[in-house]
Amino acid sequence: MWPFTSSKPAEEAKPTAMTREDRQKCWDSRDAYFACLDKVKVVKAGDEGDQCKAENTLYEKNCARSWIDYFNQRRVIAEAQKERLAQANNQFQKPK
Repeated sequence: MWPFTSSKPAEEAKPTAMTREDRQKCWDSRDAYFACLDKVKVVKAGDEGDQCKAENTLYEKNCARSWIDYFNQRRVIAEAQKERLAQANNQFQKPK
């Protein structure tokens, strides 16, 4: 074996693109996991302990790690935006 060659064939090293069905599975498992987080009143994924373990397992199985990171960050950002909009709305509604 040459010193700078890979032991893996080129086909194995290439990641495969997700199909439409794979993406739908990911979104469905994400929605189920986030619904569980909403039910236990947790915003940041991973802070729920063992309460949403089954949903989290499916979520991690069906989604790529980069997608999981994105969805989790987006959830926290969306919740912060809701809070800021509610505060702004309350300030707007107060009489001068």
